Amino acid sequence: MIKVGITGGIGSGKTIFCKEWEKLGAYIVYADDLAKELMHENEILKNNIRKIFGQDAYDGGGNLNREHLAKEAFEKGRVEELNKLVHPVLWQKIDELAEEKEAEGIPVFAKEAAILLNNGRPEGLDYVILIMADEQYRIQRTVKRDQSSVAKIKSRIQNQPDFGSLTHFADFVVVNNEDLQSLKRKAKAIYEEMLSLESAKRD
Repeated sequence: MIKVGITGGIGSGKTIFCKEWEKLGAYIVYADDLAKELMHENEILKNNIRKIFGQDAYDGGGNLNREHLAKEAFEKGRVEELNKLVHPVLWQKIDELAEEKEAEGIPVFAKEAAILLNNGRPEGLDYVILIMADEQYRIQRTVKRDQSSVAKIKSRIQNQPDFGSLTHFADFVVVNNEDLQSLKRKAKAIYEEMLSLESAKRD
């Protein structure tokens, strides 16, 4: 099984790229979605979040209080504290999923995460794909998708890594400044090239 990391900033086109790969037979883990799931379901993680961010991090029914956590983590500059709680649990779960999918015979296992390269290139990946787009396109797409303000999107972009400085960690850099069909074609081409490269290694 080929293990891949897919990363890029908000509005770069990561999700569309990944959805195209799913059609081609890949299994994709969306790190943000899985992290949210774990913050709802993993009791050890929930207790640790309560200890650090207060009992108000969850309501009486045990549901995550997003508003409280956003205020504590993002508005008070404590995102790193939250990441230190969530990321070890998240990566462990992703490793478990990778083992399951390999046993099932899945050809390509990819994890999609904006935080993938925060500490350099992770171990255990055969390929890293970085998806980039000019800021104007990222803002346009995200405003349309999230019905959010330009100011909020710019703030979120500023809180993300400078992906332009991370290209040396990537095996493939995809520039997504064109239309949807162009990105889908690039996704398919890279998938096929990657399978071809792996096949050549085995021959």
